Amino acid sequence: MGRLSFGGRVFGLIACAGVAVALLAAGDADAKQRKRKPEPIPAYATSVAWGAVSGPSLGAPQAIGGYAAGCIAGARALPPEGVGYQVIRLSRQRNYGHPVLVDMLRDFGHRVALAGLGTALIGDMGQARGGPMPSGHASHQIGLDADVWLRLDLPPMGRAGRERLDEIKYVDYDRMRVTEDWSDRQARMVQIAAADARVARIFVSPAIKLAMCQRSWADRAFLNKLRPWHGHDGHMHIRLACPSGSPLCEQQTAQPEGDGCDDELMSWLASASPAIERPPGYKPEPRVVRKMPAACRPVLNAAGTRMASLPASLTEPGPLPSNASR
Repeated sequence: MGRLSFGGRVFGLIACAGVAVALLAAGDADAKQRKRKPEPIPAYATSVAWGAVSGPSLGAPQAIGGYAAGCIAGARALPPEGVGYQVIRLSRQRNYGHPVLVDMLRDFGHRVALAGLGTALIGDMGQARGGPMPSGHASHQIGLDADVWLRLDLPPMGRAGRERLDEIKYVDYDRMRVTEDWSDRQARMVQIAAADARVARIFVSPAIKLAMCQRSWADRAFLNKLRPWHGHDGHMHIRLACPSGSPLCEQQTAQPEGDGCDDELMSWLASASPAIERPPGYKPEPRVVRKMPAACRPVLNAAGTRMASLPASLTEPGPLPSNASR
């Protein structure tokens, strides 16, 4: 019995020693894990890299990736002014897009002029090679998005005069209805954009969608493309479908059938909120797109224009800044 008891004690000591060694090993592994440096952030995944490019890449136009995670090769610039439109805030250098978007906006301007509506104000499209922007948008990355302001009260202006303009907000958030400034002209301009076959959807405030639903239209099919979204109370966000010749472009899910003037719209009205207004001088953190397609790396580095030098910090390990909203 004594030998058995002694052996039991030895076995117990060995077992305890084994547990202690395992705990020490686990603690050492945890310490190494804590000391491990974060993975470097690829330059092509940052807004700083794409914002530093001064012009489009050479080659055939291609939209690559998704609207909020991608880039564009062979983009074109929308001319600063044309029939029925003028581009605002040209200093931002966001008047680039896929040639299909450029052609669509020029056609849109012609139709606005023919309808006698005035001069459309074209806001942000995309950067010279797309990619994430340093401020303002999470999408607008593959050359297929464009913001068009809803105000139509301004005549053709010089480029300097178009740098500092204010949006007219057409939503009364207390009543969740459009304001008295909303008119047939705004409604008709939205309808002209939505009727274009190249347009996949248009984001507008839920109150504006409601106002469009409440009007009498000979053909209501275009209403399906109007999607309620927070903050779009002074402009419409036009989004085109993936064009031919862009096999890496990620198409969005098709819209549900119908005009969209149903319970879904009512739920948006119950939760709609204005865009967050940033104070003057606000500088957001650089945006990182964690799922940037690898095919965008050669687009960023392709021939076609001189690139600004990138800060060394972009190639060093570091925490990932948070992304902004749409």
